[in-house]
Amino acid sequence: MTGFYESLLALLKKDTRFVAEDGTFLRNAVYEATMKMDEGLIRLLLSSEETSCRFFTDVDGVKVFDKIGFAWVINNRQFLPDSYTRFKNKIGLVDENGEMISTSSNVELVFPYKDCVLEGGQTKEDQKRSEIFYNETLAPDEVDRLLYPKVFVNATRYSASYQTDMTGQPIKDTFAIDTETPQTFDTTDNLIIKGNNLLSLASLLKRYEGMIKCIYIDPPYNTKEDSFGYNDSFKHSTWLTFMKNRLILAKKLLKKDGAIFVHIDHHELGYINVLMDEIFGVENKVQIIAVKTASPAGFKTVNPGPIDVTEYILFYTKNKSMYKFKKGYVPVGYNENYNLVLQRSEDVRDWKFIPIKEAVIKEAGFSSEKEAKQQYGSAWKVLLSHLIEEYAFNHAKDVVSIRDPHKPTATIKQLMEQSKSVDYVLEYKREDGTSGYIYHGGALAFYSNKLQQLDGELTVTELLSDF
Repeated sequence: MTGFYESLLALLKKDTRFVAEDGTFLRNAVYEATMKMDEGLIRLLLSSEETSCRFFTDVDGVKVFDKIGFAWVINNRQFLPDSYTRFKNKIGLVDENGEMISTSSNVELVFPYKDCVLEGGQTKEDQKRSEIFYNETLAPDEVDRLLYPKVFVNATRYSASYQTDMTGQPIKDTFAIDTETPQTFDTTDNLIIKGNNLLSLASLLKRYEGMIKCIYIDPPYNTKEDSFGYNDSFKHSTWLTFMKNRLILAKKLLKKDGAIFVHIDHHELGYINVLMDEIFGVENKVQIIAVKTASPAGFKTVNPGPIDVTEYILFYTKNKSMYKFKKGYVPVGYNENYNLVLQRSEDVRDWKFIPIKEAVIKEAGFSSEKEAKQQYGSAWKVLLSHLIEEYAFNHAKDVVSIRDPHKPTATIKQLMEQSKSVDYVLEYKREDGTSGYIYHGGALAFYSNKLQQLDGELTVTELLSDF
């Protein structure tokens, strides 16, 4: 290393932001500070006559920093030839000063090519070529050309074809190519765009920026099984660059009250989580939803360790304070915890309970389960399960479960304790004026509360959760 590089390195090491705990010089941190025209870095370079002369031009008494020239020197192989970048062979979580997260709560995902744009075509033809990482600063013309809106070609419009059958009745569920209407589209059309998604997203910006309410993406999982294969040694970094470019465009497309859902598996979950935090903001993260997508059976069972059956959906908003949340319900089967049938009386204290199994057998016309088994044999078990599910649905207002209430008040706790020593139901009034009921140390939950209208049909449901 020449004398100039040695003195420059010594000067830069005076700033603790540019040195790791183990003494490693953080060239990438210096480069980031250079691009941001960091005040501390500029003051440090001005403090040395040698660097002040090399990297600053005097214009009417004002020192003008040549950041491009300085960045070129920092990235020159003669400067730290054995350390192209601290992140060449590993990806780390560091804060904005280049320090590991163990010493800071400020987290940033740092990876090679972070300031690059990767076209990332995924057709078979694209995978035969060497991918080019266009640096946003060093190759602005190439980036601009790549992301400039493209013309959509070979458009085809499909519309409902109201043909008739042999009886003269219209066939409304068939479609035909509309050859009479000019092949242009407007914001009322539904579009299916076949092509590179980076170019498509960039092209849609001109017309749809800030107009999209919901984005769902199912990116490559970056496993050997999927088609995400590039000729590059930084596999995680390539994937992160690929995702970063597209997520930034996706954020621009979203409305202020819009949301984005990213479907992924465990291979890149940690990386995409931090990247989403950085692009959309930690404050706009809603949840990570776990989705069971497989069963622990078949070829999966030969793998060591727990069987992989889960994928994940990262749920972010563009602006959480503006996003309008509403309760969602999903259909479910009969819950066996609802195993009692309430026999009502005018006085709550006279309410009685019988097992739902007993009520079902009685309604089916049998004097006992033994009689039912004699008639149906081995089929009785399956039939009974069906009859119980049907009975619970048809008598939902009287089918109950005894469970622990969520966050009980002091009054409810007192009633729960009292109910353990008596054999009747205790009633109390909620803040909204409705009645609640305590029995044998728990609260009565009515099966009718699980019934909701879904798509116009009364259905057994539960609230949508993060699983």
